[in-house]
Parts: sequence; structure tokens; C-alpha cells
Amino acid sequence: MENTDKKIKEIMDRRLTELTRRYPVLGPVRDSIGEAYLAIKESYDRGGKLMVAGNGGSCADALHIVGELMKGFCKKRPLPAELKDAIASFDEENGAGIADRLQMGLMAIALSEHQSLNTAYANDVDPGLMFAQQLMGYGRKGDSLLLISTSGNSKDLIAMIPVAKALGVKVIGLTGKDGGRISREADVSIVAPGEETYKIQELHLPIYHTLCLMLEDTYFEV
Repeated sequence: MENTDKKIKEIMDRRLTELTRRYPVLGPVRDSIGEAYLAIKESYDRGGKLMVAGNGGSCADALHIVGELMKGFCKKRPLPAELKDAIASFDEENGAGIADRLQMGLMAIALSEHQSLNTAYANDVDPGLMFAQQLMGYGRKGDSLLLISTSGNSKDLIAMIPVAKALGVKVIGLTGKDGGRISREADVSIVAPGEETYKIQELHLPIYHTLCLMLEDTYFEV
């Protein structure tokens, strides 16, 4: 346990120092970023997953995050030998090649990417609860939920918070301006400095890249 704690501290110190050196303006939220990393790590340690939601540009950020987590980001993440052998055993001709090209992933879901479900629910019930409905289906105790909103007041994201808390899902807010309601109600809150939407979004990217880097460092050696 002591070695594990030492490794986690080293990862956080290295990555957060690198981030704040490149973006000094993020110095005041360094600890919050570390808290968000630990919350997501706890979910993964328990066999859970990360769900991500946002609107507009923040929707694109949600997709970006999932892309970094579900495949190699800065590391190749090769499959363990036992898993490679198992895949190869089911296809003598192609299995070994398939296993060699696959990468380990960290389970993450962008809740904006289910068009049939979202449009059906929006049409039949309430467009403001599309994300909350997905959370009802996907959310499990111990999971984590990252809500991205430059204002912190996106109504469809706020509607997810009581659902998440009822399900035992940890809520992380990535916002800007004064943080809005999301920052007040989330379990962990990162409020990027800035008032203009595009400037806040420009800071969100290095923040979530750092989160993804820390998670990759935690679970993958190469």
C-alpha cells in the first residue's frame, strides 16, 4: 500500500507540476485537478467507469476525453500475455495478430453519442432529461460522472446531479466563470479561470489531458 501511495503521489506531482509550469494560470486549481483524478481513479479501482457529458464545445470535449481513455494516449497499453493467448486460442489464423494490435482501455462513455436514444427520449419525454435518462441506464454505485460546462449552469447537466447522488455516482464538475450551480453541488469541482467561453474551453483541454495522463500513468507501464 505504501508503494502504491508513493507511486500515486509521484504521478500527481510530476503531471500537475508540468501542467502548471506550462499554464501558470491553472496554479490555483492544481489541488482540484488532483482531487478529480483521485475520484476517477477510485472508480476504476472498484471496477467502475467514467461517464462524461457536455453541450456544444463541451460535448466535443467529452468525446475527446473518451478517445484518450479508451485506447492508448501516450502509451501503447499492450494486452497482458494471458489475454493475448486467450484471444489467439479462439482464432488460430488471425487471433495473435488481432491481440497484438489491440490496446487496453479505461472504460469511459460520452453520453452525447447515442442519437437514437437521445432523440427518442427528447421527443417522447423531455429533452432536458436526455442525459439523466442515460445515467439511469448506465450509472452504477462507485462510477464517476464528469460534467463539463463553461458556465456551470447547464440545466441538462444539473438535472443529472440528484440522479447521480441517488445512484452513488461521484460527480465531478469542470466549469469556468464562478463555477455556477454545478461547482456548488458536485463532489469535486474544477473551476477554470476566465469569463469568456472560448478562453475557458482553451483551459479545459490541458486540464482533462492531464487527468487522462495521470490515469494512464496509474494503470499502464508502457
